[in-house]
Amino acid sequence: MQQPPPPLPRQVPELPTVMLLNGDCLDKKSEEPKENGHQEAEPSDEASGQEVIVIQDTGFTVKILVPGIETFSLQVSPQEMVQEIHQVLMDREDTCHRTCFSLQLDGNVLDNFSELRTIEGLEEGSMLRVVEEPYTVREARIHVRHIRDLLKSLDPSDAFNGVDCNSLSFLSVFTDGDLGDSGKRKKKGIEMEPIDCTPPEHILPGSKERPLCALQPQNRDWKPLQCLKVLTMSGWNPPPGNRKMHGDLMYLFVITAEDRHVSITASTRGFYLNQSTAYNFNPKPASPRFLSHSLVELLNQISPTFKKNFALLQKKRVQRHPFERIATPFQIYSWTAPQVEHAMDCVRAEDAYTSRLGYEEHIPGQTRDWNEELQTTRELPRKNLPERLLRERAIFKVHSDFTAAATRGAMAVIDGNVMAINPSEETKMQMFIWNNIFFSLGFDVRDHYKDFGGDVAAYVAPTNDLNGVRTYNAVDVEGLYTLGTVVVDYRGYRVTAQSIIPGILEREQEQSVIYGSIDFGKTVVSHPRYLELLEKTSRPLKIQRHRVLNDRDEEVELCSSVECKGIIGNDGRHYILDLLRTFPPDLNFLPVTGEELPEDCRRAGFPKPHRHKLCCLRQELVDAFVEHRYLLFMKLAAIQLMQQKANRAESPGPLENGTSEAGASETPEAVEAAGEEGASGLAKVKELAETIASDNGPVDPRSREVIQNACKAVGSVSSTSFDIRFNPDIFSPGVRFPESCQDEVRDQKQLLKDAAAFLLSCQIPGLVKDCTDHTVLPMDGATLAEAMHQRGINIRYLGKVLDFVLRSPARPQLDHIYKIGISELITRSAKHIFKTYLQGVELSGLSAAISHFLNCFLSSFPNPVAHLPADELVSKKKNKRRKNRPPGGADNTAWAVMTPQELWKDICQEAKNYFDFDLECETVDQAVETFGLQKITLLREISLKTGIQILLKEYSFDSRHKPAFTEEDVLNIFPVVKHVNPKASDAFHFFQSGQAKVQQGFLKEGCELITEALNLFNNVYGAMHVEICACLRLLARLHYIMGDYAEALSNQQKAVLMSERVLGIEHPNTIQEYMHLALYCFASSQLSTALSLLYRARYLLLLVFGEDHPEMALLDNNIGLVLHGVMEYELALRFLENALSINAKYHGAKSLKVALSHHLVARVYESKAEFRSALQHEKEGYTIYKSQLGENHEKTKESSDYLKCLTQQAVALQRTMNEIYRNGSSANIVPLKVTAPSMASVLEQLHIINGILFIPLSQKDLENLKAEVVRRHQLQETSKATIRDSDAAAAAAQSREEAESSLLPGDDPPTLSSV
Repeated sequence: MQQPPPPLPRQVPELPTVMLLNGDCLDKKSEEPKENGHQEAEPSDEASGQEVIVIQDTGFTVKILVPGIETFSLQVSPQEMVQEIHQVLMDREDTCHRTCFSLQLDGNVLDNFSELRTIEGLEEGSMLRVVEEPYTVREARIHVRHIRDLLKSLDPSDAFNGVDCNSLSFLSVFTDGDLGDSGKRKKKGIEMEPIDCTPPEHILPGSKERPLCALQPQNRDWKPLQCLKVLTMSGWNPPPGNRKMHGDLMYLFVITAEDRHVSITASTRGFYLNQSTAYNFNPKPASPRFLSHSLVELLNQISPTFKKNFALLQKKRVQRHPFERIATPFQIYSWTAPQVEHAMDCVRAEDAYTSRLGYEEHIPGQTRDWNEELQTTRELPRKNLPERLLRERAIFKVHSDFTAAATRGAMAVIDGNVMAINPSEETKMQMFIWNNIFFSLGFDVRDHYKDFGGDVAAYVAPTNDLNGVRTYNAVDVEGLYTLGTVVVDYRGYRVTAQSIIPGILEREQEQSVIYGSIDFGKTVVSHPRYLELLEKTSRPLKIQRHRVLNDRDEEVELCSSVECKGIIGNDGRHYILDLLRTFPPDLNFLPVTGEELPEDCRRAGFPKPHRHKLCCLRQELVDAFVEHRYLLFMKLAAIQLMQQKANRAESPGPLENGTSEAGASETPEAVEAAGEEGASGLAKVKELAETIASDNGPVDPRSREVIQNACKAVGSVSSTSFDIRFNPDIFSPGVRFPESCQDEVRDQKQLLKDAAAFLLSCQIPGLVKDCTDHTVLPMDGATLAEAMHQRGINIRYLGKVLDFVLRSPARPQLDHIYKIGISELITRSAKHIFKTYLQGVELSGLSAAISHFLNCFLSSFPNPVAHLPADELVSKKKNKRRKNRPPGGADNTAWAVMTPQELWKDICQEAKNYFDFDLECETVDQAVETFGLQKITLLREISLKTGIQILLKEYSFDSRHKPAFTEEDVLNIFPVVKHVNPKASDAFHFFQSGQAKVQQGFLKEGCELITEALNLFNNVYGAMHVEICACLRLLARLHYIMGDYAEALSNQQKAVLMSERVLGIEHPNTIQEYMHLALYCFASSQLSTALSLLYRARYLLLLVFGEDHPEMALLDNNIGLVLHGVMEYELALRFLENALSINAKYHGAKSLKVALSHHLVARVYESKAEFRSALQHEKEGYTIYKSQLGENHEKTKESSDYLKCLTQQAVALQRTMNEIYRNGSSANIVPLKVTAPSMASVLEQLHIINGILFIPLSQKDLENLKAEVVRRHQLQETSKATIRDSDAAAAAAQSREEAESSLLPGDDPPTLSSV
């Protein structure tokens, strides 16, 4: 089968884990609802409690005896494999140069793959001996690779080049190692320690420059210590037969730092010097030959510089945080990189020129059978927690390996390094197999998608299919298999990589397909086993089982769309593929003659023809729609029950199913009015619905009728219980339904229309409302897209969202959303154009073409000229004969004639056609001017979307004399990869329960659950994953609130490192992690570190968005408070006043946030003894408190007291001044009492603005609070509708407005502060 996942380096203590991307709570993405969207099954506490114990066997200590160094002890755990001890020894500073050894206990060799608990006689204090073993060619290669990795361990070039899952992290540059020992640094005399607080010029409020170089500051460790000049394979390889028989395995060539040229033989006994030179082969040992078991020991003897520098290098390597070195599960690419010198690297060279497909060095049997691995991991047992963890870990590992291999293969295909399996056909139609993966290009071959939009449809089909694969994988039905699928966009082409069904290549597709249709519904077949398997997925996926007609007018039953094909492989497994229409069609973008959409859609200008007919609703939308209908169902039934109670005489008339969204949802107003009685009515409905559905016990026929009416009104497919399903084949061209199903089809059509209207009338306004309330705070295109997707809004609605923002009464408060939306619109339109532009470019012209495109897109230079590569100018005759033109084969120089005017005209055209939005910009400068955008932000967005990597330097975008980019500035083009993300379900449940506990105020229990979640996440994902990042962040926050600052610092440091490594160094999530870490540093008295972290966060936010963002107000308040604390009053004022103006803009001049901002500014003026200004600001604050909270609220009183205090100080100052005027220098002056703020008071203000509330409560208060929380929770459960907590929430609302509203700023669920 497959490799066990590589163990973690031992320094990583139990690494925790979970992800709230950009502060969005995970609850939204929760697992598939069981009962059609309701009754989330909780893991039973007792069960999970017992299961967890299984994993946590107690560890023990063993002694390790290594030749040549002192014996040392090592802590191990019983479930570890012997192999993991090997890994630890290969990572330790003093044993890292050994790779070829065995571990022996009492003279017996231990098997690498056995668990420690199965080894007889291994116990506390046992002595394990490290015994050097003879080399084989494989072991010698592994040894040389490992030494190369040690020599390059501090070199960032692999991260810049995007190889081997390396990625960048810059945290250590800003903390300067200050957080060492988890922050238990010796406290210096803090108050006195002078620190330099002046930020770089470009970080100050109001600065217009946005330098790029600061994004990747030079790390001191990167000037690597040179140990050797060259280490490479010798040209004399492989050894001739007679030398093989002497034990020669391979030859190496080395030039030492002292310029000594040596040839080395790797033999079975180790490494020694031979007498060969570059041109003479003489394999005899040199004298002295320095035979050593390890290459490092040999080099130590022949090169003093190597000995000194290698030791230093390893010392530095082990000092780095493990999170800076561990590989990430999926590759992250950097869009900028400095000019790195290209060094000779034997391992990279070997990788590029051998047929190494990735892993055969480490795995018997050469290439991996990906399909077999992907499917067998799914078949692993999952009855209890340890089994599920093992299964999920295996699934995750295989998926991340498969993604890496598929990406590599897709690039090889486009770069022309793979032979097609149908080489005689034209390039567009070619298909490829490489490393047991099947690759096809996103073009419409054989007119397959002719009725759906041709090439455009063929381009979107793979991503739709991938979404289908994700969904079926998440439902995880036993016995139903999907293909490993990865979609790679590279150099303008879309490549789909799939694992291969056993036997599929030997037969024709027509013979293999036993379920579904290969011609979009003309011929359709079905199969009972497939129906049975798909039936199990139909409830969670809301898919209706339905009948269609085939070409012989026979009825065929399906439980999926017709395109979904079922094939039984030679391995006997039931595969489904082509899942591109798993979700129902989006009627807003699919005009159908004779069908009219609801009023909401028509008002918004729908339906609109789209480029292809494969537009689907997102799964999130389907779920939200069903949830919405469920509430409606409960309300309608409750009203009818109440009416029955009120007038037994008249029975209510049934509601027509045709009720549009608006019509049906007006009736529930009565429920709102009914208040408490409404809640009890809903409880009755729930009980009644359950009784009817389960068919036990007598039910009053009237009540049965109530449920039937409600079911009919909301479009349920069952008349006795709420159950909404969609038929994915409705409106599919070419699909026909039997006469007998006409009613059902009519209802289904209505349901689809209602869903399309629901997206426009509920989801888009909901998104805009959340943005106005700042519960959703996107900072860049990716986080905006994510916020849309979480609400089920497709990106093609971006223009509509922007229209809605423009028409919103709160338009000024949505300024940041509008800017992000516009830049997303522009860069996505540019990406569409760039895609076709790149398809016509030959490899030799790639950097020239990309730099020319960027010049036309971003540079103010009016007429950039493209530099054609010299060989393009040769006569065109030769070109005609070239066989391997790039797929798409457009004219290879057409790109060179593009002009900025033309490109911007195309961008506006594309924005209109695709997003239905009028940009009306003729140049980039006009766009920047009109919408307040930044060119650097546009550059980042387009680079991330297209995979461009550019040189890290300052670009003069605005120069009208020379273009901003030259071809030397384009360093690389990377693939953009979409893949399945397998989840750790048990860990996720623990995390959710932990979050819930925290929200109820049970911090300790919450902390335990989340720590447990962390262990489980590590078990499944390894050490690095976005979800682990969220887990760490929450743990840090909890430890902080419970007063354990050191633990908070240590966890938050890991969260920052992980966010940088897994999401990117300037991802919005990373910016927020930096802010949290700064707060904990400040609380631990590391003031200069806190400031440099805040400055870094501010720089990143300026680069990613600019200054005018609500989050910037929070950041500036933090910076201002810290500067106030270190008595930098002038600087503090600049930041605090900026925060005040941003808050006033985004929260309204009368909001409590603005009052707090006024107060913070007043405090600094007080410290400067400028009482008039202080009074002015505090009065503003007081007025707001008084009007918002009333005279008697404690905030108003506090403000009033502070005003009195300020007035007294102002009067005292005035007296002193008068005294001086009267008596001149002989005046008797009382010294003014103006004190620097105490650290405690600064910290208290920091807590308020960051939304951390320490609530001083007595035991009795706590009991009452918990009882209240439980009561409210039950109420919400009964109604499932949002009952507005009136008085109880009023006080919370005040503190929430004024604080950041929750334990996790930006995370949705209300937490301590709002309880």
